[in-house]
Amino acid sequence: MSKNLDNHIEELRLVKTTDPENEKPVFRRQGPNGISTFEELDAKLGDELRKSRQEKGLSRADLATLVGLSEQVYGRYERSSSKMQVSRLIHLSEILGVSPLGMLFAAAPHIWGKTQEESEARFRMMKMLDEMPAHTMSSIAALLQAVAGLQDSAGDSKTPDV
Repeated sequence: MSKNLDNHIEELRLVKTTDPENEKPVFRRQGPNGISTFEELDAKLGDELRKSRQEKGLSRADLATLVGLSEQVYGRYERSSSKMQVSRLIHLSEILGVSPLGMLFAAAPHIWGKTQEESEARFRMMKMLDEMPAHTMSSIAALLQAVAGLQDSAGDSKTPDV
């Protein structure tokens, strides 16, 4: 491996591991409960999709109609027997009126922080920002930019670990 690759692996705290779905070793970030397999991540996404659909009071048949699929094909996403493409995740998020980040957070919260608490705090902040009116968002963006500038001038600037 190159020095640049080694530095990247170290910087992101990646761990060499195996996954039943891959023939070759892969590098992953460890979460608070270890490293989930790709199958486990798919199952968590399917669970979150089901939960979001049920919270909207929609049946599988209803949602399948909205996304242009048969109920049987749509059901495979909830049961995680079919891989969901990013474009499908975006489409389902549009239809359900939910953020795709919420579904991703349910599957892999560790990508938002070093600890469970940090991950949850970052996600809560994203949800709050997402629900704010546009004029409030402009003010918060300006405030965060000012704070970042203060950190830079104080020499406290770090590359995010996330």
